[in-house]
Amino acid sequence: MTRSDLIPDSRERLKLSHRPSSGESSPPFFLGINGVQGIGKTSLVSAIADRLEEAPHHLHTVVLSLDDFYLTHQDQLKLAARHRDNPLVQHRGQPSTHDLDLAVSVLSSFRARRDLRIPTYDKSAFNGQGDRVQKAKWLKIGGGQERSIDLVILEGWCLGFRALDDANLAACWKQALKLLQGSHTYRGRLGHHRFVDLQFVNEALKEYDVITDDAEDLQYVYEWRLEQEAGLRRSKGSGMTDQEIVNFVNGCSFDLVSLVNRGTLTETDYPSYELFTERLRTGVFKGKEGSQLRLVIGKERDVKTVLQV
Repeated sequence: MTRSDLIPDSRERLKLSHRPSSGESSPPFFLGINGVQGIGKTSLVSAIADRLEEAPHHLHTVVLSLDDFYLTHQDQLKLAARHRDNPLVQHRGQPSTHDLDLAVSVLSSFRARRDLRIPTYDKSAFNGQGDRVQKAKWLKIGGGQERSIDLVILEGWCLGFRALDDANLAACWKQALKLLQGSHTYRGRLGHHRFVDLQFVNEALKEYDVITDDAEDLQYVYEWRLEQEAGLRRSKGSGMTDQEIVNFVNGCSFDLVSLVNRGTLTETDYPSYELFTERLRTGVFKGKEGSQLRLVIGKERDVKTVLQV
């Protein structure tokens, strides 16, 4: 089953059976898409947007990425310097590396139907470290030049993750540490980090939310992310090296054994995936059961299972 096949069904499950009013008093419908790196979130949201723009739906749709709200390069360097002992924030990616004020401003403008500009982030800048594009190049929405927006789709790898309380965070970390110290088969990254560093990310996460697009096996993240960056290097002429991608996905800045040179990808995901994925999979909208759709994606990015939670 392809993700395009699921679009009409997804529309019904998400109660988009009636077109939102484009009146000034009615905000657009907001749809959040969560998914691990490289899973194909961009392709999925593009397919959804294209289909819903067509007859019989005719929904004027805008697609946003959480990536476009990353801190500027300079602000990311400042964050890294303030927390130089925390490897999780030495590069973009983790909660705390986004400009949440900018994100709230943009989303609030959509909600209030005000004119706005959508920021753009260039991941190839500074040899793959990335930077925000100049404001003059941001996409302009409104200004009386087009009809009102009906649907806003926001995609991002940590949308829908929910912060843990200190007791659960400590329990998860201690369990990972125990596995790391007592087993040669531990493949996670959580146990490699200090508790205080995880606390910092967990605290920052309290501002992030929404829906899920799930992977059958989180180890696919490495291969998908390597494919993405290779395409970026071909199109832009610069980007992260394969080893830098491995470090990026691990959420660490220290050197790791090259998985690519060994011809296999056996390490596992971001520590944030280990901490926050299970809650996301079981549903994050308490009291609103049925409003979250979970897609389990196989290695070839095909949809294996569809669950409504």
